[in-house]
Amino acid sequence: MSASRPNRLGDRLRRGGRRLAAAPEHADSRSPALNDLVVITGFSGAGKSTAMAAFEDEGYFCVDNLPPEMIRSLAELFMHEGSKVERAAVVSDARGGSYFAGLVAVLGELERAGVAYRLLFLEADEQTLLTRYQETRRRHPLAPGGSVADGIARERELLEPVKERADVVIETTGLNAGMLRRKLADALLPTRTPGRLAVTVQSFGFKHGPARDADLMFDVRFLPNPHYEADLRPLTGRDPDVAAYVNRDGALDAFYEHLFPLLDYLLPQYVAEGKSHLTVAIGCTGGRHRSVAIAEQLARRYREEGDYLVELTHRDVERPTR
Repeated sequence: MSASRPNRLGDRLRRGGRRLAAAPEHADSRSPALNDLVVITGFSGAGKSTAMAAFEDEGYFCVDNLPPEMIRSLAELFMHEGSKVERAAVVSDARGGSYFAGLVAVLGELERAGVAYRLLFLEADEQTLLTRYQETRRRHPLAPGGSVADGIARERELLEPVKERADVVIETTGLNAGMLRRKLADALLPTRTPGRLAVTVQSFGFKHGPARDADLMFDVRFLPNPHYEADLRPLTGRDPDVAAYVNRDGALDAFYEHLFPLLDYLLPQYVAEGKSHLTVAIGCTGGRHRSVAIAEQLARRYREEGDYLVELTHRDVERPTR
């Protein structure tokens, strides 16, 4: 979930970018080129590399693992009239060791020098961070010889004063790279297709946890469950036989008769409101059969209409059956 700090963004953020209030005294009297500086920080394993890639794809000048003191120097360089860098994003985090503790002080110096910036903070719950470290088999920067859990605990204490200054906080638990990119686009990046809603249709299984950050969520566990049919259990909702089983006695068609008109009404309302991205989550018990079949049908229907940018994801379809 993302959260904004109105007391900073309300005054300094305009049309997706906070303008420079004033150039440092030693800078050229003409307007500096830099008009958007994003400082990315947060927990190790929370998705900072993905965030950096998203900004880079949008044309930002990007620097990873920059010590805080270097942020100030880089900003001063870009503030000079001869600089051609208009937008920049830098990552500064616990990999900087003892230098990272000075980030809060450097941010204050940037403000006093008239350098406008946006601070993005990424976080995730402890179990998610542990799982990501287990998958990558990397050592935590604050516990190179100890446990990852110890490193996370130390990092949490170190990051607390930084998080308090954040303009935008994004919780990445349960988000894949694509979902995080969309959140970043909503919160910090200019949309490339204004007025066109990006819709993510996601299937999931309730027994593996709820769908996080869903705007609309539908529980379809009332429909016939193919899991209890031995010949259907190894299949997924992408298979026509599974969809046919779910629709036995017309139960699925009856559901669509209510679901389609509801979405046909809601989606244009979100467009009118100015929303750029919407996640529709469909949940069954295991996330393998019913929810997958319905998500496939929804994605197919709204792609054919062509009014929306539709992405389809199946969170739990590859989990083993029991």
